[in-house]
Amino acid sequence: MKRHRLALALAAVMLTATGAIAQMVPSLTGPRPFTETPEADQLPRWVTDDVRKMRAYPEQPPIIPHSIEGYQLSVNANRCLSCHKREFTQASGAPMISVTHYLTREGQMLADVSPRRYFCTACHVPQAETAPLVENTFTDMTELGVGHAGDE
Repeated sequence: MKRHRLALALAAVMLTATGAIAQMVPSLTGPRPFTETPEADQLPRWVTDDVRKMRAYPEQPPIIPHSIEGYQLSVNANRCLSCHKREFTQASGAPMISVTHYLTREGQMLADVSPRRYFCTACHVPQAETAPLVENTFTDMTELGVGHAGDE
């Protein structure tokens, strides 16, 4: 009987404490309910001029200079490879994917594109003409007056 009363009292204290803690937690929606839907910015247009762009840094994956809207990229199909795979580049005029895309992690050459390089848009992205989100103060080494090795 004594244990029953103790358990009942403990449950009452826990319920009271839980209610007090819940009142201290701020609402995720802010001080008042969210009722307005803000206007979204218009989506930027992709650069689709098919001109290869200068890379911003060494080893940067090249950007995609054409529209990829509607391209299928799944486990069963990869439309990018229909033009950029080694055997199709002569007919399509597209640049061939790098030979590194045919290597395993251990450096073994494969006859087909490595599964870890199959999903192109994991590294390669279309480009849009947009204003930068933050100011870029990057200065390339060539602009700092640093010459090539051996130049004096």
